[in-house]
Amino acid sequence: MERNGDFSGGDNKSLPDVQINGENPVLTSNLFLDHVGEVVLTINSDGLSWNLVESICKEQDESPCLGIKLASKSETAIKFSDVYAVEFIDWGLVQESILGNARGCLLGHASEMYRFTVHGFHRSKNQPSLWAPCVYTFGHKDMDTCQLCFNRITACLNMVTGRPKSLLVFVHPKSGKGNGCRTWEAVAPIFSRAKIKTKVMVTQRAGQAFDVMSSITNEDLNVYDGVIAVGGDGLFNEILNGLLSSKLKASYPPTPTDFLHSGEKDGCIMLHESNKTVAEASDHIEDTSPLLPGASLDDSRSPKFRTEEGCCNTDQGPSFSLPNKWFRFGVIPAGSTDAVVICTTGTRDPVTSALHIVLGKRVCLDIAQVVRWKTTSTSKEEPCIRYAATFSGYGFYGDVIRESEKYRWMGPKRYDYAGTMVFLRHRSYEAEIAYLEVKSEESSSASEEVIRGSRKRALWGLPKNSERKPCRINCNVCTSTSHPMPAHNGEGSRWLQSKGRFLSIGAAVISCRNERAPDGLVADAHLSDGFLHLILVKDCPHALYLWHLTQLAKKGGNPLNFAFVEHHKTTAFTFTSSGEESVWNVDGELFQAHKLSAQVFRGLVSLFATGPEV
Repeated sequence: MERNGDFSGGDNKSLPDVQINGENPVLTSNLFLDHVGEVVLTINSDGLSWNLVESICKEQDESPCLGIKLASKSETAIKFSDVYAVEFIDWGLVQESILGNARGCLLGHASEMYRFTVHGFHRSKNQPSLWAPCVYTFGHKDMDTCQLCFNRITACLNMVTGRPKSLLVFVHPKSGKGNGCRTWEAVAPIFSRAKIKTKVMVTQRAGQAFDVMSSITNEDLNVYDGVIAVGGDGLFNEILNGLLSSKLKASYPPTPTDFLHSGEKDGCIMLHESNKTVAEASDHIEDTSPLLPGASLDDSRSPKFRTEEGCCNTDQGPSFSLPNKWFRFGVIPAGSTDAVVICTTGTRDPVTSALHIVLGKRVCLDIAQVVRWKTTSTSKEEPCIRYAATFSGYGFYGDVIRESEKYRWMGPKRYDYAGTMVFLRHRSYEAEIAYLEVKSEESSSASEEVIRGSRKRALWGLPKNSERKPCRINCNVCTSTSHPMPAHNGEGSRWLQSKGRFLSIGAAVISCRNERAPDGLVADAHLSDGFLHLILVKDCPHALYLWHLTQLAKKGGNPLNFAFVEHHKTTAFTFTSSGEESVWNVDGELFQAHKLSAQVFRGLVSLFATGPEV
């Protein structure tokens, strides 16, 4: 290896490029790494690596200098995929080395030289999902040497694909504990270093982000590589609904009356009552639900997304299709629960989320379309659409949101207080639920068992904790192209119905992990598998329901393993209340609905995230 310069400086204006396999140039140079010492820096197409040069103690001297032995052959590296910025910072001080003496004091000296800084990240040893910025400052007396290394790194970073250049940022100043603006100010330098243009809008009223996203033109939207929510799940949901309400044109899911009052075609509804199963004739829903068994980002103009007239989702001007190959959502947590961030990054840390964004990470996310057909039992049937990324709930969950609205002055603590008040009331509600049966080769025998009248497996056939397959980075379930759902316009499609009194009804799109429920509502729910997890909690004694809730709040608990709890994986469901009115909780927002239906779109949107690390 040729030395291209030393610390004292000299004629170092030429650095050799060594060709490997005639393709990838490798640059090597002796520089000083701040707070480390002299290193041999190697730059190749994958990243940087450096070896410490023994400059204080000679290799032939076996005795350690100052009682400290330097590992001259140790190597450190960082990949370009983990580097988000490089800066040339001109002339300044570089600490030659740091050595600790017996008293714990630092020894060494600093010298002035030309410098460039590499910005990247490293993972926490104890919490791999927690990312922390790291900075490496290299220096040399010769400016051309520094400039050449800087240019090479810049050129390599420019070749990294998938990173955003322009972002629209919404900041909720009152989100959570009112830290929205401070949170953005803390992470904004990361975006500046990465040379990402940001248009920042601090929301002044509820619904402002929805209004902006629902009215934005395709031409204006295509200027951005994504939209960022600095706030909680509510702000993300507002942005999501604003975009989808104007850009997604899709057929509605079936209404309860589509199959409950028709019996002309083949099919079957399994009516789940107290201890028996009754089979009834049902009408197949022909071509009404755009369920996505395996939507590809490259197949963003799939005819499954269409208007009521059956046309593809088109708009005047530049096109913006869904799923979108490039456009992504991002969330920098500053809310009360931040379930979206925890489920997609594995941690609730604004810096980690910012690093995911600037590095251009991508993960697909299922979205549920929730359609209200009637607000009350006497109101006119008129569809109203909401989109949910985390959870939709009725009964206990709806009552908690309604009750918490009275105590907004309490901040995030209002949810604990409202939850306690609702729990003490212990109200149950009469309702009917119908859901589309999911049938795969592995579960076909179990489904036949249900058809024959056995419900034991439906209630108790839940995976044990050791058998759960939680969603993780590079998840095989989410990336699989197979999808065990039936074609709802062919034979084998069945709608199963459960009716009775329920304490709560929930439909989880993802696991919904948060600080109150460390494993979430459904521990093995996935980000992009195309399923809803329908959780039906039937009326039961107060003590048993408390036991169920404590299992939710327990790490490693099993809240679904109760006789009064039904858990069904499905792609669509309908709901009809037997009361005068009912309130749903759709991603933390109140949604009054007497009659409602929902369906899931697999991988409809993409987020700047990777999924939780193992």
